[in-house]
Amino acid sequence: MNIHPELLEIIVCPDCHGDLRQEAEELVCTACGLAYPVRDDIPVLLVDEARKPA
Repeated sequence: MNIHPELLEIIVCPDCHGDLRQEAEELVCTACGLAYPVRDDIPVLLVDEARKPA
């Protein structure tokens, strides 16, 4: 996964507006735990596509 650090500084979780951190092939919200997929280096920030925390 190759997401520019500048982009990670400005995008937030669309559900709770928490910060996102990179983990493997996902962006994980530090507040609510939703994990958003990254496809072809493009974050898919759709709540319906997010994996719920375990």
